[in-house]
Amino acid sequence: MKLITPEIEARFKEFEEEQTPQNPIFVAKFFNPVGSQTWYASTYDPKSNTCYGYVTGMAYDELGYFSIDELEALRLPYGARIERDEFFDVMSLELLTSQETKMKVRIKEKREAELQEINSKNNQNQDLER
Repeated sequence: MKLITPEIEARFKEFEEEQTPQNPIFVAKFFNPVGSQTWYASTYDPKSNTCYGYVTGMAYDELGYFSIDELEALRLPYGARIERDEFFDVMSLELLTSQETKMKVRIKEKREAELQEINSKNNQNQDLER
């Protein structure tokens, strides 16, 4: 899959003037279909074929530059390659990180509830064994 198409490049130009360092607007999303890595791109430089954006799913999340050439060259397990989310709509950093935070809280709450249920069943089983 070609990660940067003429249509995507035009979207970068469309949002170019609205970009701010404090709250960039992401125009494209690329992801690893067999891993946790996701790249959100806010600007694109066609000369160097690089984007500036937000990267998640690695050791830590960060804003920075990444190479489209490198993403397109990656060969992943099962013959997979980095893909572009064709249904991604523009999103600001503020909105993206608030959604990530809410999701992490929901996951943590779900895990805690599951652990309580497991502990409760273990306690019931121990009571029956006595």
